[in-house]
Amino acid sequence: MFWRMTGLSAASPVDTILDKENFTLEELLDEDEIIQECKALNTRLINFLRDKSQVEQLLRYIVEDVPEDSEKKRSFKFPFIACEIFTCEIDIILRTLVEDVELMDLLFSFVKPDHPHSTLLAGYFSKVVICLMLRKTAPLMNYVQEHPDIVVQLVDLIGITSIMEVLMRLIGADETIYSNFADTLQWLESTDVLEMIVDKFSSSDSPEVHANAAEILSAVTRCAPPALAAKICSPSFVGRLFRHALEESRPKSVLVHSLSVCISLLDPKRLASASYQAFRSNLSHGTLVTASPETVDGMLESLGALLKLLDITSSENVLPTTYGCLRPPLGKHRLKIVEFISVLLTIGSEIAEKELISQSAVKHCIDLFFQYPYNNFLHHHVENIIVSCLEVKRNQLIDHVLNDCGLVGKVLAAEKKSSLSVDSNGPTLPSEGKDPPRIGNMGHITRIANKLIQLANSSSMIQNHLLENSEWSEWQTSVLVKRNEVENVYHWACGRPTSLHDRGRDSDDDDFRDRDYDVAALANNLSQAFRYGMYSNDDIEEAQGSHERDDEVCSISVNMFIILLQYS
Repeated sequence: MFWRMTGLSAASPVDTILDKENFTLEELLDEDEIIQECKALNTRLINFLRDKSQVEQLLRYIVEDVPEDSEKKRSFKFPFIACEIFTCEIDIILRTLVEDVELMDLLFSFVKPDHPHSTLLAGYFSKVVICLMLRKTAPLMNYVQEHPDIVVQLVDLIGITSIMEVLMRLIGADETIYSNFADTLQWLESTDVLEMIVDKFSSSDSPEVHANAAEILSAVTRCAPPALAAKICSPSFVGRLFRHALEESRPKSVLVHSLSVCISLLDPKRLASASYQAFRSNLSHGTLVTASPETVDGMLESLGALLKLLDITSSENVLPTTYGCLRPPLGKHRLKIVEFISVLLTIGSEIAEKELISQSAVKHCIDLFFQYPYNNFLHHHVENIIVSCLEVKRNQLIDHVLNDCGLVGKVLAAEKKSSLSVDSNGPTLPSEGKDPPRIGNMGHITRIANKLIQLANSSSMIQNHLLENSEWSEWQTSVLVKRNEVENVYHWACGRPTSLHDRGRDSDDDDFRDRDYDVAALANNLSQAFRYGMYSNDDIEEAQGSHERDDEVCSISVNMFIILLQYS
């Protein structure tokens, strides 16, 4: 190559080191250009690094922790460079590793119970193993099958996100790397890996463990080998999941993340997390799990127990807020139950709809909508519940929402008292000595009202119900029509009048406005940001109370964020 021609460029610093009679691996790792030379396939360098003793030393940098007083190069630079050398995917170096049992034993010694598990080194270990999965699938999986304890050890370390990613790929839950390896698929069928993962909900009190276990199980519902897909949607597996979720002694995070798995079973395409979004380009080749009627029936058996948890009268928790206080705060677990009910209504199961009606689940959710006027996460899910009920072709569900739940009357009552009531017996109370603030769900109420009017054009039941209510007709004419006119941003003449009337001129603007922002994902990301690294396992009960505060704060933050996106 041009830059290697004699006289036209200086010699590579790596070649200068290789020219020495005696040099060490550390000298090479300390050289900044070593990764560039590896990618350029420097023959002398690769022939040196392919040696078993050098590969062994590179592995030791990755899997062996060092004392705190060690030199920074040994603690940080050398492990990073060693990992990057492996992930350059140089075939001859990877072959040296996977074809030597002793080296593979050294690599997987990192996951042994008596080994320290540094989060930093876990990331490097994860990158190397995933590289082997992609480039040396057969020899790696043969080694794992010969050492079944590795799967158990990975499950035990599921609370470390990097290890969780290794386990997720190992069971084929995010990429179809085993499509040409039938024996690997048969081995996966014979393992109890899913049972081991779901049992972490019972054996661990760590919210991180619960979150990562749910992440893997949800990934299996979206893209997994057929055998695992069949197992996870079986009624027995769902029953096992709910048993852990409804144990009274367990932290609320167990319930929240167990319901996340059930939601993924009901709606596999739902974006549950940012990590799934990163891999979604690969999902077109996988198998989406579809919840069978038997699976849905298994979930409905626990519906009554879930609805009891929605009861707020027995809780004495108090959460001060900027507008007053919440007695009690809604909490992430109740929010997740409402989301679960919302998804149940989208699957088109008549049995599920009848069960939700008989147990007044929809009515309870609508009541919470008005009792917590500042929780926009809740409003988002309840609006979806209402729309799903109204759009269905079965009159029983429409009649339940309009008559049994009294939706129209509650909308009109909220419009009459658009400020937080001082004399309210509900959970949301205003601050003493201050003017009550305007309730925060008026935007959702307006959208629900507009949806009722829209659907009345195609549903005689809805139309007759609205026409019979003279108060609704008057409010629609005098308030709603004017509000829609004022809130129509395309009629605003402030700032950019010409572009507002010519939306087709800016395709980027159309893409931006048509984008469906995942409120649930925003909620989860903001909640994680608020609580990241703040609590240890010994502080779980205290942390849960604080997480409820985070939910309320995040609700306000995401609402402001979405408003800014709408009107920017």
